[in-house]
Amino acid sequence: MRYAQGGGLTDAGRAARERIRLQAVERFEDGQKNGEIAAALRVTERSVERWRRQWRERGEAGVLSKGSPGRPRLSETQIARLERELERGPLVHGWADQRWTLARIKTLIGRLFHVSYTVEGTWLLLKRHGWSWQQPARRAIERDDAAVEVWKKETWPRVRAPRRRAAAGSSSRTKPVSR
Repeated sequence: MRYAQGGGLTDAGRAARERIRLQAVERFEDGQKNGEIAAALRVTERSVERWRRQWRERGEAGVLSKGSPGRPRLSETQIARLERELERGPLVHGWADQRWTLARIKTLIGRLFHVSYTVEGTWLLLKRHGWSWQQPARRAIERDDAAVEVWKKETWPRVRAPRRRAAAGSSSRTKPVSR
């Protein structure tokens, strides 16, 4: 199930949903029909059907909450080891420069712990443990500001995709122009 703003349920929200499922179990035991239960608990009949099936197969334990789906996959000792490895730097781990990227950290986690994270999941893991993105303190010595300005003024306008012109169009796919 998807939730607004990409988030899941809090522990309190999960507990509230679990209470609703347990109320449904009481109604299953009383012999009520799925439609009646759905209307009384203000949920969909499909949810009630799924809960009833889980209740038949595994009893009350089948409808209990499984806990947070986002529980961490790395233990605290693994997190501590990851931090030590990150402090050692990317060169030690075979990369050619001193930049830690999320993709590199994701690869390092896979190599060290045989656990797969997405790039976004890696960022959330690091953020949760107090790491933040870094930005260079100064510009590269090789940077030529005059060349950058020339590129912006001359090259970029040529390679940038032109905007579509506003012109009379057709709402019909079969007739090129309808009048």
